[in-house]
Order: sequence, then C-alpha cells, then structure tokens
Amino acid sequence: MSFKTIFWIRFSIFNLMLVALLGLLMRYKILFEFPLLDQKSVQHSHSHFAFAGWVTHTLMTLIIAFLQKHDTLHKITFKKYNIILIGNLICSYVMLISFILQGYGAISITFSTLSIFVSYWFAYVFFKDCKQLETNPVAIKWFKAALFFNVISSLGTFALAYMMATKNIHQNEYLASIYYYLHFQYNGWFFFACMGLLLDYLKVTSNDNRIYSQSFIWLFWSCIVGYFLSTLWLDLPLIIYILTVISAIVQVVIWYLLFKTIFKENKSIFLALPNYLKYIIIFISFALSVKFLLQLGSTVPAISKLAFGFRPIIIAYLHLILLAIISLFLLFYIYVNDFIVVNKKTILGLVLFSIGVVLNEIVLGLQGIASFSYTLIPNINEALFGVAILLFASILWVTFFAKKG
Repeated sequence: MSFKTIFWIRFSIFNLMLVALLGLLMRYKILFEFPLLDQKSVQHSHSHFAFAGWVTHTLMTLIIAFLQKHDTLHKITFKKYNIILIGNLICSYVMLISFILQGYGAISITFSTLSIFVSYWFAYVFFKDCKQLETNPVAIKWFKAALFFNVISSLGTFALAYMMATKNIHQNEYLASIYYYLHFQYNGWFFFACMGLLLDYLKVTSNDNRIYSQSFIWLFWSCIVGYFLSTLWLDLPLIIYILTVISAIVQVVIWYLLFKTIFKENKSIFLALPNYLKYIIIFISFALSVKFLLQLGSTVPAISKLAFGFRPIIIAYLHLILLAIISLFLLFYIYVNDFIVVNKKTILGLVLFSIGVVLNEIVLGLQGIASFSYTLIPNINEALFGVAILLFASILWVTFFAKKG
C-alpha cells in the first residue's frame, strides 16, 4: 500500500482550522457570555489537539514522506504508517471532544495516554525502517533525536498522572512536570523534527560543512540541560544553574553559526522562493532568534522570576514557539513542496494567517510587558479576539480551497 502524503496533509490543514476555532472560542468566552462551555476544558482541548492533531500528525506525515522519498529500493512497507496515523487521529479527535465535555476525565485521560503509545509505536517503526534506506541522509539523526525527545517528554505526563492518581500534588513538582513535558515537546520533538525537514529540503549532506554535525551535537545536549531554563524559579544547585546558563549561551551561538551557514550556502534556493514564502521564512528566522535570546535573558534571576510570575508572558512565549516558529514552518514546508493546492486563493489564506500570527505575537507581547507594571491596556481582549477571528477565517479559507483542489 502506498503512502499518500497529500491525503494526510489535508487532515493537517483541517486540524489546524479546528485548533484556531477553539482559540477563537476561548477569546469569545473572555468577552461574552457562553455558559455552555467551560473555559478551562476548552483550553485543555485546544492544547492537546494542537499538539496531537496538528503538529504531531503533520510531523509524522512529513517524516513518513521523507522515508518514502529516500526508499529508493522500495524495501519499506508503508501500510503500518497509515494505521499509525489513523490511530493518532482517532486519539486526537476523541481528546478534542472529551476534554470539552469532561475536562480531565476517564475518556480524555485514556485517549491522551493512548496517543503517547501511538507515538512510541511510530518511533519504533521509524528507527527500524531507517535501516532499510540505501543512503544515510543527514536529516535522519535530527529525526531520531526528535523522536527520542518525544518519547522522554511523556515522562512528564506520567508524573502528572501519578500525582493526580495518588492525590499527592505539590505545586513545584506539578509545575516542573508540566514544563518538562512542554520543553521536550517544543524544544525537542518539534524543533529537531523541523530542522530535519529543513536540512532535507535543502539537500544538505554530512560532508557539506562540519557546522551541521557539530550544531546537532551541541543543540542535542544543550536541549537536555536546557530543561532547567524552565525551572529557574526553583532553588537549583549552583552547578545546575551554571550549566543552564552555558546551555543558553551555546544555543544562541550555535543558532547564529547555523543560520549564517544555511543562508550563505543556500542563498540561491531562498532567493528563488515566491515572495510570500520569502517573507514567511524571514519571519520564522526572526522569531526563532528572538526565542533563543529570550531563553538567554531568562537566566538572569530577576527576569526569570518576572517571566514565570506573569501568565501573559508565558502565553506569549508558548505562542511564539508554537505559532510563529513551528506552525508557520510546517505551512511553509507544505506549500514549498506542493503538498497542498497552491493557487491565488490558498496563497492569500496563508498570507492572512501569517499576518494574524504576527499581530497575535505583537498584542500578546504588549499584554505581557504591560503586566509587569500591572497596567491594563484598553480593549486588549477585543484586539486578541479580532486576531483570533483572522486566524480562524484565514485557515478556514485555506481548508476550503485546498479541498476544492
């Protein structure tokens, strides 16, 4: 059975539309009465479905497409990957509905746990099938690292489940477990998988430049140590704090060298891109640079306490990674590889969505900065609601015209 990337990517776009719809519902409930839905339950549905239904489904699909492209001897059977994607989607849709209806209940917990085991299954078969490839593309090690981080991130989820089951919940351990999961999802699974996709798209080989192999090693280990960037509000031993600061510095330096090398050696590829994709990749690069600099800034104790003490700052930072970096990169990759119908209508939808992402970060950033002085910005929630409408409407537009194709 062959693997039809375009078929599965249509689910990705549809799922992103559902994520945007849930975000719109949350923004609506802040401004208007909507007693039928509980805000916290919608938030859980939004976050779980964004991770499983949008990002994880899309990354799995694109990694499978990578395997299919490099399986020149046709040794790999792709039927199992279709079953894995179906399993992940079933878990995602059940979580979407059950979290809205019951919050953390028997059904939502069961299927969120099942989705973790589906990710284990995917990692196992990918590692096994990599041995069937005739060549050894440089992207493989990035994908293997990504899947390793995806697997270990689940330890944070199981720690949370244990605390809830035993009703032995301590605030510090609870938050540390949440940040553990988020860190290895955002900075491990999502980031390393996207880097693998980028390097494969650019046809980078291990012999091109040693910065590619060196950056992988440095970023891999600094990602592990970098978890403590999320726990600086704890009373960490001095040696852990020093290692954490070093990891933040390493990531900034390595990202600068890697970005400089990628752009210099692939300038012709980037210049040949359509203008709308040039704009998006430039914004992604800027957002990723800001992300690494913010991590470095958070190593200053005073800044760290401020950042973790204000919810708008955390929300702005998480959306910076998930929307401005990961989601836009996945859309860039989907469009540049023609995994979606690319015409004036779908291009317009992508451009409007990217504008919505930029506006969302600006407004969330302003709200976060204002929170330091406990200043309320007039009509800030109305502005965020307006941005949420733009994000939903634009991706709905893409979903409709992608299916028309």
